[in-house]
Amino acid sequence: MTSSAVPVTSQFPTSRLKIKELPSTERPRERLRALGAQALSTTELLALLFGSGPRGASALTCAQQVFDQCGGSLGRLAAMPFASLTRAHGVGEARAAAVQAALELGRRMTGEAREAGVPLRGPRDVAAAYAPRLQDAPVEEFHVAILDAQHRLERDVLVTRGLLNSSLVHPREVFREAIAERAAAVILVHNHPSGDPTPSAEDRAVTEQLVAAGRLLDIPVHDHVIVGRGRYVSFAEAGLL
Repeated sequence: MTSSAVPVTSQFPTSRLKIKELPSTERPRERLRALGAQALSTTELLALLFGSGPRGASALTCAQQVFDQCGGSLGRLAAMPFASLTRAHGVGEARAAAVQAALELGRRMTGEAREAGVPLRGPRDVAAAYAPRLQDAPVEEFHVAILDAQHRLERDVLVTRGLLNSSLVHPREVFREAIAERAAAVILVHNHPSGDPTPSAEDRAVTEQLVAAGRLLDIPVHDHVIVGRGRYVSFAEAGLL
């Protein structure tokens, strides 16, 4: 942590005031305009998303309480289901939607690193490309990384979002885009919202089904990488393919 970091629990001794009642130099919007967004604390950024606080409280107070409920972790905030977020004090559907939209924009910006042309030469590369978006996702997402002959990522395809099971992850859905893109190979990627990437029995069954389908289509499945929180499991490394 750098010396400019501000402790989460003591950022705003005046936060009970409405933002418009603060000196202009202390208002988040004016500070952002003058100093740039990087100069604002996380609580100030959340307050800007909220716009205003609930009756009798400021947006800064509301933002501080929400951030405290997440233990000061943006990852935990990102993992909160929409319904849980709306139950936080002062956060209705509009504010919850603004927060989740902003966090998704951040995930997508990070995910641009895996655009076409990025080589995926091993599970470490796959995890580095997908973990920023998937490790804190609140539900399971199943992706297919379509590779060219040089193992470069041609396209990322989201197959399903929700519980992973063989009825949802059908070979037809997985390989449709791979066939259209004339893929040399594919890599399967999905996350475990629990944070534990240990493969389940269903994970193994889905993988076996898709590997067999890939053999028939002459599109090899090079790996299936399960992303957890801060770690991953590679079926290829574990000898499970």
